[in-house]
Amino acid sequence: MRDALDLLHHTVTSPWVYLVIIAVTAVDAFFPAVPGETVVITAGVFAAGGEPDLALVIVTAAFGALVGDHVSYAIGRGGGAHRLARFPADSRRRAGSEWARRAVDRRGGMILTTARYVPGGRTAVTLTMGAVRYPVRMFLLYDALACATWGIYCTLLGYFGGLAFEHNPVSGLLAGVAISLAVTGLFEAARWGRRRAHRRAAARRDC
Repeated sequence: MRDALDLLHHTVTSPWVYLVIIAVTAVDAFFPAVPGETVVITAGVFAAGGEPDLALVIVTAAFGALVGDHVSYAIGRGGGAHRLARFPADSRRRAGSEWARRAVDRRGGMILTTARYVPGGRTAVTLTMGAVRYPVRMFLLYDALACATWGIYCTLLGYFGGLAFEHNPVSGLLAGVAISLAVTGLFEAARWGRRRAHRRAAARRDC
């Protein structure tokens, strides 16, 4: 365990860690199996000891996420838009795509910023926003805000975990990841509760 921790410390305190953060958070945006959030939290834990630099971790995490989200948006815009246009006008998929278009037109900014904290949610939303051709400038504006807040959130989770467990960085890392999972779970629970309330309201209207 000690050898593994020393290797992790050497890797995270290397100047190359910033490029690693950018690459991992970018790929994580369109390939959710990559642990972007965990990498940022880990860097935040070690930033509590002085290396890597806290501000640079935040900036590189936000920048990588921003780049990755735009790749996902471009994938949706390039391939998804053509597929949506080929759906028959009276098909369920066409109706679903039109509903998604209206939803992002009305609440695109809110959907984009909150989806970043839901596992896999940001990938689905960015692909959809590209497929329905959400305006690029508006996407950049809201996504920059979402990525900045996410970068601050993940980095500070690790940072304060590192401060609380200064002499046991593994415990700090585990605490940061656990808090992140708990917050994500709360977002999921809130979203599930809202969907259930909407279904009940719709059922009462139909009665």
